[in-house]
Amino acid sequence: MALSLDKDWWRQAAIYQIYPRSFKDSNGDGIGDIKGITSQIDYLSSLSLDAVWLSPFYPSALADGGYDVDDYRDVDPKLGTLSDFDEMLAKLHEVGIRVFVDIVPNHSSNRHEWFKAAIASEPGSDARNRYIFRDGKGANGELPPSDWPSHFAPSAWSHESTQGGKHNQWYCHLFAPEQPDFNWDNPEVEADFLKTLRFWADRGVDGFRIDVAAGMKKDLSEPLRSQATYPGMNNPLTGDDVLFDRNEVHEVFKSWRKLFNEYSPPRVAVAEAYVRPERLALYSSPDELGQAFNFDMLEAYFSATDYKKVIDTSIKHSGASGSSTTWCLNNHDQMRPATKYGLLASVDRIRWKNSGGTTHPLDINGGIHAAVAGSMLIMALPGCTYIYQGEELGLHEVVGIPESEIQDPQYLRNLKADLGRDGCRVPLPWTSTGTSFGFGSGGSHLPQPKWFADYSVEIETEHDLSPLSTFRKALALRKTLQSTEEMSWHETGDDDVLHFSRPNGWHCITNFGGGFYNFGNLGEVVHSSQPLAQSGIYMAHGKMSVGGELPPATTVWIKA
Repeated sequence: MALSLDKDWWRQAAIYQIYPRSFKDSNGDGIGDIKGITSQIDYLSSLSLDAVWLSPFYPSALADGGYDVDDYRDVDPKLGTLSDFDEMLAKLHEVGIRVFVDIVPNHSSNRHEWFKAAIASEPGSDARNRYIFRDGKGANGELPPSDWPSHFAPSAWSHESTQGGKHNQWYCHLFAPEQPDFNWDNPEVEADFLKTLRFWADRGVDGFRIDVAAGMKKDLSEPLRSQATYPGMNNPLTGDDVLFDRNEVHEVFKSWRKLFNEYSPPRVAVAEAYVRPERLALYSSPDELGQAFNFDMLEAYFSATDYKKVIDTSIKHSGASGSSTTWCLNNHDQMRPATKYGLLASVDRIRWKNSGGTTHPLDINGGIHAAVAGSMLIMALPGCTYIYQGEELGLHEVVGIPESEIQDPQYLRNLKADLGRDGCRVPLPWTSTGTSFGFGSGGSHLPQPKWFADYSVEIETEHDLSPLSTFRKALALRKTLQSTEEMSWHETGDDDVLHFSRPNGWHCITNFGGGFYNFGNLGEVVHSSQPLAQSGIYMAHGKMSVGGELPPATTVWIKA
């Protein structure tokens, strides 16, 4: 299947996020790999995807799940080789699936050749200037240069002696100490990332997901500003521009856009940028990355009020930039939606997770029904749909991982306040039996629960009403029912029910409430996330039409 040269292919695409180390293991070492992805291309094709996005597969010590990158232009030997990558890319292209790779420009790993050179070099050297080194405070420089906070540790500064340095300076890291931040005021850094982007684009990569896109440029003027004076500096939603969302970053992305446009069709990019909605339009403008993640739906509860507010706001702001919006309920940093929706809105999710799921009851089936209904709703909206691996199986968050097996620095480095993100990164179940449910012959790098057997690809493929079967049908229909990037709301008479349509006569109705909703005789029911209760047979547009009762936590698609 030849890939289309349509430059707008991405605007209403279905994109599937693969966390490579947890997708499929081909060699039995317990870690998912590139050949494992290639072995499951038939599965990926069965989902009618437009593209897959690969989380980092680069050489890494895994201090932060691969987002600590040793070499941006290679494959981790534990995951394969560049030849394996090229083979995977070619075979995905053969079935019409494009490929995004993750670019991590805010920081490298502490094992990157540049950082090793920086540690070995004198203060003020060219090697050190690729990163952010400063003298410490105190009589002997024993205190950090500022009170800047880190996401994964109390301080964003570590003394170079922890990395073998001997010059009594400190280096900046907004995340783990193994993730030193680049100095994006240094033109050498910008030039090297252009080289990296071209390296992958020349190999045939179709798009890029840009990690921490808002954090690359920082205010490094002396004296360094204090968090005590600017308490919101580590939260870009406050509008502070010390560490995040500085105007200068947009000049970088404009240069990236020029590179992307050298290819036919132009390469695509999507920003991970937790910024105010009005600022998000800058990242997603046609002159820059072209698209930015809309994260508001990740925070929404399963309610008609929350969903409608997010939809209206997101479409408004994406229209302001000329981009299409993105919809996602899950990713590698988030609790699984089946679990979020299976808990009461009042439940403290972190406390629940830390307790191993014992503080409050979880509505297992209700959560799955709501998650699948939510997915079908966002698939019907104009814009891109992003799906995180395992979401199509209705997987719940894995809780109760022993402390000795936790990998996420969010827990290990942050005073053990939050068990972290490992629960959504557990390797996928492919079969209902075996030591790792078909993930690989040598077990899995994170422990899988026994209940995975009932949610395996093997089991769900056999059942027409399973989440996987529902996703497969919905994604296939989505390709045939797409239309212009417009939608219209319809009154339902019920505050718990949302109903919208697209210009081609495609209607989507979702029942967020606890009772049944009669949707009458709109037209032909083409798909629903749960079986409907028939309420009557009507003639509509010259065809026999079944009117129905929409159960709770259910979405139905109707062709008028």
